[in-house]
Amino acid sequence: MTATTAQADPRGATRDTARGGLANMAGSALAGGTGVVVTWIVARALGAEQAGAFFAATAAFVLVGGLAKLGTQTGLVYWPARLRSTGQDHLLGACLRAGIPPVAGFSLLLGVAMWLAAPAIARLTAGEAPEVVAGHTAGLRVLAVFVPLQALTDVLLTVTRGYRSMRPTVLLDRVLRSGLQLLAVGAAGVAALWVTASLPVFALAWAAPYLPVAILAAVAARRAYTSGRTRVSTDRGERRRVRREFWVFTAPRAVAAVAQLALQRVDVLLVAALGGLAPAAVYAVAGRFVVLIQFANQGLSQSVQPRLAETLSTGDLAAAKRLYQIATGWLVLVTWPISLLVMALAPWYLRLFGDGYASGVPVVRVLAAAMLVATGCGMVDMVLAMAGRTSLNLGNVLIALTVTIGLDVWLIPRWGALGAAAGLAGAMVVNNLLPLVQVHRSTGLHPFGRGTLTAAFLALLCFGFIQFFPAAIVIAVPAYAAGAWLLRGPLMLGAFRRKS
Repeated sequence: MTATTAQADPRGATRDTARGGLANMAGSALAGGTGVVVTWIVARALGAEQAGAFFAATAAFVLVGGLAKLGTQTGLVYWPARLRSTGQDHLLGACLRAGIPPVAGFSLLLGVAMWLAAPAIARLTAGEAPEVVAGHTAGLRVLAVFVPLQALTDVLLTVTRGYRSMRPTVLLDRVLRSGLQLLAVGAAGVAALWVTASLPVFALAWAAPYLPVAILAAVAARRAYTSGRTRVSTDRGERRRVRREFWVFTAPRAVAAVAQLALQRVDVLLVAALGGLAPAAVYAVAGRFVVLIQFANQGLSQSVQPRLAETLSTGDLAAAKRLYQIATGWLVLVTWPISLLVMALAPWYLRLFGDGYASGVPVVRVLAAAMLVATGCGMVDMVLAMAGRTSLNLGNVLIALTVTIGLDVWLIPRWGALGAAAGLAGAMVVNNLLPLVQVHRSTGLHPFGRGTLTAAFLALLCFGFIQFFPAAIVIAVPAYAAGAWLLRGPLMLGAFRRKS
């Protein structure tokens, strides 16, 4: 679709975004659900101390992988969308060559660095007990082998999204990878019934699915590129310009992406280092629902991202505002009931993982309240980046990271896992309200449209009172479904219908 067509057919863009977002959110729900089950298996099979070591190791793995991607998850969507909308399709190949090879090389270096640093990371997070440190080190080294595959998988799937194709992300990352992780970790959990559970075995089971998914992601990315390739020769000057502009835009996102991941993962490492492995396990289990909501947010924002980049690059602020507000309404409609439910049902939810996790109830409630604020702002961080304000984006994330680390160091020694929850909640509020103000001041965009307010009111009306009467969930769920149907006009749910 050209820029002109996009402006002329905003309903078509909304419908396409809805279809892609629905598929991505469904896949994200599956991935989030399997993640909860994997967490349950690990918590049950390894016990609190080894489970804490496992969660700390996977947090380190995700952080290193995020650094390896060099911020290209944004650049490889923004620039292809911008080049297509401005009639420069012939430069897409130069854009991809600017982004992918550096990630491949840097991820190999970071994988080696993680392997070499594994003993030091293990001593920092697991204490000095030789048996625990040895198992933690082995688990970290298993994960280090898969760092390049993790980084390349995400980057190659980003390429397909830059071509507006959500299917590879849904099928390969959300369905295949998460499904294989569940099967492999489940098999390790069953084996632990007869032999002693081993952290390195669970780490291998969790990471191994990246191998087949990386291969299939490469095939999907190549197919997307060749199908849309324009055979027009480009001179060396144009290619240099593309590389320079790509990295001027992407470089701030490289740091911001790592800081963003640190916001989500460093707290587990800090709880392990400052409070011990058992509190780290409690914190990771109690906060697992946050990952489920983040998956939903990511699934919808990945669908909106290329459309939003095109509308902002052509100056169509009205279409950008419409997309942002409609998508935020859908996000609130999906995620606010989850947050309100886990706040009310936290004591029962945590018992599924074992008696030792009951102390995580306050953690769940603090994080759930913060998620209401974060999702109410929509995918504001992505909107700021797609508007080209990546330097502001970097500053916001660094401020939020400073908040979470400062609060964690201050509160974890006193409150344990609850201190980490307070740190993350403070960071989430800062990291959403700051860009919200900046987006509105620079572009006039905000997420509080009719659909957002309708979804928020409906969620609070149906699920707010179960905080005091949990049994009322049997009424709240059907009432919410009926309310969404009756209010489908303001919520723009008609966009999900098949085109006649």
